[in-house]
Amino acid sequence: KRGSVFSSARQHLQLFFRSFPKLDANKDGKVDVSELKTGLAAMGFSMGKGEAQKIFASGDTDKDEGLDFEEFSKYLKEHEKKLRLTFKSLDKNQDGRIDAREIQQSFKDLGLNLTDRDAEKILHSIDADGTMTVDWNEWREHFLFNPADDLQEIIRYWKHSTVLDIGDSLTIPDEFTEEEKTTGIWWKQLVAGGMAGAVSRTGTAPLDRMKVFMQVHSSKSNKISLVDGFKQMIKEGGVASLWRGNGVNVIKIAPETAIKFMAYEQKLLAKDGGKIQSHERFMAGSLAGATAQTAIYPMEVMKTRLTLRKTGQYSGMFDCAKKILKKEGVKAFYKGYVPNILGIIPYAGIDLAVYETLKNAWLSRYAKDTANPGILVLLGCGTISSTCGQLASYPLALVRTRMQAQASMEGSEQVSMSKLVKKIMQKEGFFGLYRGILPNFMKVIPAVSISYVVYEYMRSGLGISK
Repeated sequence: KRGSVFSSARQHLQLFFRSFPKLDANKDGKVDVSELKTGLAAMGFSMGKGEAQKIFASGDTDKDEGLDFEEFSKYLKEHEKKLRLTFKSLDKNQDGRIDAREIQQSFKDLGLNLTDRDAEKILHSIDADGTMTVDWNEWREHFLFNPADDLQEIIRYWKHSTVLDIGDSLTIPDEFTEEEKTTGIWWKQLVAGGMAGAVSRTGTAPLDRMKVFMQVHSSKSNKISLVDGFKQMIKEGGVASLWRGNGVNVIKIAPETAIKFMAYEQKLLAKDGGKIQSHERFMAGSLAGATAQTAIYPMEVMKTRLTLRKTGQYSGMFDCAKKILKKEGVKAFYKGYVPNILGIIPYAGIDLAVYETLKNAWLSRYAKDTANPGILVLLGCGTISSTCGQLASYPLALVRTRMQAQASMEGSEQVSMSKLVKKIMQKEGFFGLYRGILPNFMKVIPAVSISYVVYEYMRSGLGISK
């Protein structure tokens, strides 16, 4: 067996490094994807669909379409370090070996029940010495040339490989399997997430209304501070007016979540097996977000109108919809749609990239005995990544809000997205595109915190095991 060939981690790496010239078939000092796949296969490492490409993409830091010795050595060291952390997180009793019970517990921590038989299948696929336990050397040699490196990716690999028969290639936002959908965990997760979103949005609604108020009414000649803005809103409609537009904002959570869920699922179902890569998740997530936004966009428009309304202007959501339709027609419900859709791409891309970079940087520098950074680190990474995403997409969000609001403002010129951007830049300068960003940033931390607390309480109340 392969395990008998490599007696230690150091010997294993040294043997591979000595073999580098054999991988470099054309002797140009670099290894391309084809050479990597062929060379590893000759060494006894069969590569799954797309795995060689992922290793290549991770290692090719200078993007010159070839891995030199230094790049590949660095990739191996970093990958092995992550595998070590994952091994330690699975080794619950810290005895240096992983057994079936510890694998079952790791699945249970993610809300999945694993049978004894399936746990034994996993062990058998890795175990090289027949002890039905896995030590570090066996773990490393099994996963060294598998791009999966953290616990969730490895469990996902087990779920979608031939080792386990508890799911198929279906991958949806919360990694629901057929078993989870049968037991009802998937809808409990969605309910918990929906409730967390509703409470979070309600708790931060005054800051959200202030953001919209400043986006539309603040300018160089009419500077509105947070204190003055709140005073104006309370004077005009009382304290309750700070929550104008929140009702429709909460109501749209359910259809938006459901449409995202279905769109994401259908996009990834189109992939014919194999492991779902990060860029595929990003594309599926962006498409799902765009689909959901298209479907519920009229509610976004009504939220803006209700947020900006004067006392007595609309009696409620349905009255608002009826008056917009009667006075302005169906097109009014899609004002600002283009900048809204365009804003999804930079936000989602930057948010995802920054989050993964920060999380991996923390694990690389500070993690010692676990591959799980902990909730505080994840909240911090999420807050920073969300802030970066908002910085990139905020000008488009401001333009969207201005376009949604301009139809309801008497005497306001109806202009296109490009003309509106030029107009803002001419009158207010570049920073005019960031009006209202202060209250927007102020709501990030409380929104994330409230959402997390409510989500955990809902999970507990609905009986979702942690």
